[in-house]
Amino acid sequence: MDLGSNSRRYVSLAICGVVFLALMGALGQTLQRGPSRSPHGQLNIPCGNCHTSISWSPLRAVLEFNHNTETRYPLRGLHQQVACRQCHTNLDFRQAATRCADCHADIHRRQFGARCDECHTVRGWQVGVQSVRAHSARFPLIGAHAAVDCEACHRGAAAAQYTGLSVVCGSCHITDYNNAKNLNHRAAGFPLACDQCHAMDGWLAVSFDHSRFTGFSLIGAHSSLSCVSCHIGNHFQGTPAACFGCHATDFAATREPNHAAAGFSTNCSLCHTTDTWTNLHFDHAAAGFPLTGAHAAQACSACHLNNKFAGTPIQCAACHIDTFNKTTNPNHVSAGFPTDCSLCHSTASWQGAVFDHSKTGFALSGAHTSLACARCHTGGQFTGLNAACVSCHLANFNATTSPNHVTAKIPQQCDVCHSATAWTPASFNHNLTAFPLTGAHVSVPCASCHIGGVYAGTPTDCFACHKTEYQSTTNPNHVAAALPTTCTTCHNTTTWSGATFNHTGFPIYSGTHNKRWTTCADCHPNASNYQVFSCIICHTHDKASTDPDHREVRNYVYNATSCYSCHPTGQGD
Repeated sequence: MDLGSNSRRYVSLAICGVVFLALMGALGQTLQRGPSRSPHGQLNIPCGNCHTSISWSPLRAVLEFNHNTETRYPLRGLHQQVACRQCHTNLDFRQAATRCADCHADIHRRQFGARCDECHTVRGWQVGVQSVRAHSARFPLIGAHAAVDCEACHRGAAAAQYTGLSVVCGSCHITDYNNAKNLNHRAAGFPLACDQCHAMDGWLAVSFDHSRFTGFSLIGAHSSLSCVSCHIGNHFQGTPAACFGCHATDFAATREPNHAAAGFSTNCSLCHTTDTWTNLHFDHAAAGFPLTGAHAAQACSACHLNNKFAGTPIQCAACHIDTFNKTTNPNHVSAGFPTDCSLCHSTASWQGAVFDHSKTGFALSGAHTSLACARCHTGGQFTGLNAACVSCHLANFNATTSPNHVTAKIPQQCDVCHSATAWTPASFNHNLTAFPLTGAHVSVPCASCHIGGVYAGTPTDCFACHKTEYQSTTNPNHVAAALPTTCTTCHNTTTWSGATFNHTGFPIYSGTHNKRWTTCADCHPNASNYQVFSCIICHTHDKASTDPDHREVRNYVYNATSCYSCHPTGQGD
């Protein structure tokens, strides 16, 4: 029976379906026998993401597996191009190592530890920028060092040396140090610290801080000199810093002035500068003699004869003794003037001398300032003069008649009364004597006390002047009463009247007696004897009226003074 082409196609498909179902049934029976273990370990992804249904290998052309999200080790940089089997050496993928050192041999011999990523990155094996920066912790890579390969410095016989290396320049550049001919470093004794002169940018960029490393600054003409000018034969260690160390020849060869013969100091800087050897300047003040006034314009040879500089005296007379000897107005020699010219003269000019007379102990004041020197210094005598006033004014002293100084024996110390301003008027301070003038004494003429112009030896007791008043006083009668002649006991200098006597032992200026008496005779009936007094002159109580009141009083007696024994203040009536 011919079914036709279409019918045959359907039959074929039906047979295939039956066969497929039979195979699947058989496969189902096989899978049902027990679970299958994956050689990759426990994976959470379907097998079909990597394998095909046709065969177990080869793998699919495009794997449906993302290593970055489905594992804990993302693939970055060059790791993306590495075949799986290079890291996964067995089919159990979870046993693959994640440390760099597990895959990459440590050519540094663990000098930097086991973490390659501290210097290297997944983008390439070359050293990263971060590691170069980390190099700054001990030896910064700057200048030309930044472009040098690591192996240029980190080299060794068997393998590269990275730790324990010296950072001293000479440890790498010892060959350059030894081969340097201009200047010969080894012969000169230069230190191995190359960075004292050389820079990091280039070996030929040389700069040496002469001031910092030697203590001798190169200034002025020194800055342009070649090193060998001072460091002869490449000798650098121990080179003297004193000027004379280099300029001894110049010092010895100088003739104007001759430095050696003049005994000049070998410290050239006292006169010369580093800018130039000529145009010298000497600080004469530093030698102890400042040049001022006319001295500043003098040639050195005017004082330093025959180029003699050491030991030149600084006293004025050493240069000006001839002028001193020839001066006649005044004659310095005969007057015995000191040879210290600076006492009168200045360095500005020899003329116009001014003498400070106060330095002699006799300051010129008042009329003395305008006097010519010869008025006091007669005969050109200036030394040894007496400073007392009378040494010049004795004639005035002897000629004065009002008062007559001679007969009055006034002391010859003129300044007691006179001043330097003018001879008259004179003023005498009596308070400077043993008898100060007070009260009425101030206005009394001198002749009232100094009788006959006698001043010396005038007595100072009151009675010497007031004897007449003493003898003529009758109330009380001073003579008859034998009162003391010390007038100040009762009187004062303000006025003679209104005397007050200190009535010792019996108050008469206070209590009931105040203003109850008029004269001393009220109590003292005997004017020739004031020791005698009577109470009953004022207290006129007759005996008949007084006795009855005192019958009980022991030792009562009626007489003139008995009242005083019981009534000392006179309080009785």
